[in-house]
Amino acid sequence: MSAADAARSYAALADRPAARATSGLINETFIVEGASGRYVLQRLHPIFDPRIHENILAVTEHLRARGMTTPELIRTDAGELHVDLGEGGIWRAMTFVEGATFDAAQDAAQLEGAGELVGRFHRALEDLDHHFVGLRVGVHDTDAHLAKLEAALGESADHRLRDQVVPLGEAILEAGRRLPSVADLPTPVAHGDLKLSNLRFAGPSPPASREGRCLIDLDTLAPMPLAHELGDAWRSWCNPNREDAREASFDLDGFAASWRGYQRGRGEPLAPAELESLVDGVAIITLELCARFAADAILEAYFGWDAQRFPGRGEHNLARARGQWALYQAVRDTRDQRRRILGC
Repeated sequence: MSAADAARSYAALADRPAARATSGLINETFIVEGASGRYVLQRLHPIFDPRIHENILAVTEHLRARGMTTPELIRTDAGELHVDLGEGGIWRAMTFVEGATFDAAQDAAQLEGAGELVGRFHRALEDLDHHFVGLRVGVHDTDAHLAKLEAALGESADHRLRDQVVPLGEAILEAGRRLPSVADLPTPVAHGDLKLSNLRFAGPSPPASREGRCLIDLDTLAPMPLAHELGDAWRSWCNPNREDAREASFDLDGFAASWRGYQRGRGEPLAPAELESLVDGVAIITLELCARFAADAILEAYFGWDAQRFPGRGEHNLARARGQWALYQAVRDTRDQRRRILGC
């Protein structure tokens, strides 16, 4: 089964040229030159429940009603939200939003635009009445990720990377014991994966590259604490290095700019407890990812790795864990400055 087989379920896409997208490690993505414009055709990764398309439909319809730009699901000719090709997988089509995406921030002004876009997104969804279905359980269950790491270390006796992973893993577990909990905080509708490449900007260069158009890759839509949502954003936006780079720093200028933009886009202040939680949100997410990657270095279970740069999943996951550990330390060292910027 192929993209052409899935495209036949859509009159606008059938027998039209399709090109594989080069970005993304999860869903298999094609850009199709349809009869009336460009579309995104994707094979959903098996980690996702096909019912998430109900969430995507509810959120995108609500965003559009609030005047926001968003990719939209295209129903099949039979009126379905996705195509089930059996062993060929679950496929879906969405409208293509023109613009540009970036793997790393170009400047602080771009992060201000990113923050404003996310603030508008959150504000627009405050009154969404929808029961979310098909969600991945435990995505940000930090305690569970730490427990998985501890178990992996205990089972690593014969692993080729044991001597490198165990000292790092033990340091991650010790830091995890000091993390605060956000379990009792509100869980508004969130995007769930605000890495910078999941934001679409108006164009590739200034000033268009500083104007946020929409959020893309909506598989992770879910209710969650704002500390997790923005913590993950800042983990991506404010690290000028690759996720798996050994050196890391935290860009306070970009952090401050994105916070200004977010407040402007949201248009209303946060409750004191939510605001306070943002101080530690980026540390929570960064350490959680350290635990995930360190465990996966032993288990070799992560679904995406760069075979051109690393001999195996374990090696790439170890590089990721080291990179996020360096970022966690940079985040920890800037806690007081971030607290002042947030106004806590």
